[in-house]
Amino acid sequence: MNNKFELMPVLGIGAGWIVMIVILVILVAAFVALSIYGKKLQTRQEESQRELENAAQSVSLLVIDKKRMKLTEAGLPQLVVDQTPKYMRGRKLPIVKAKIGPKIMSLICDERVFELIPVKKEVRAMISGIYIMEVKGLRSNLEARKTKLKFTEKLRMKMDRMKNEK
Repeated sequence: MNNKFELMPVLGIGAGWIVMIVILVILVAAFVALSIYGKKLQTRQEESQRELENAAQSVSLLVIDKKRMKLTEAGLPQLVVDQTPKYMRGRKLPIVKAKIGPKIMSLICDERVFELIPVKKEVRAMISGIYIMEVKGLRSNLEARKTKLKFTEKLRMKMDRMKNEK
């Protein structure tokens, strides 16, 4: 009695080739699904960026302090903390403490703008809610400090350049 299990070839194709074809089909299906999901995320991000730009206002503010802090420690309104996803609450964000008129507020800053913001100086900023999108010097031009770029920053700059070329 022979209890050996053998796979019979289907249409003359061996079992190894069938496994390879199935894996290839699964990989192609995953690639198509991820590309569709990526396009949806990109359109959603572009739409939210447009909404931010539409709601933006130009404001003169005096920067008191700037640092990277966790969202829960930044002194932002509780409504903002409650609306952010839980995985983002522990992440450090660029926070700017600024005096806008008579009020002192904590604002979230864009990563690209954070390095441009001078401390203890007055600047003109484009603000949408509590989000600083753009900064210009009030009396002089702002210059970013020259620092060594991280790999992710280089990659982000290349992606921004490619997006602007389109």
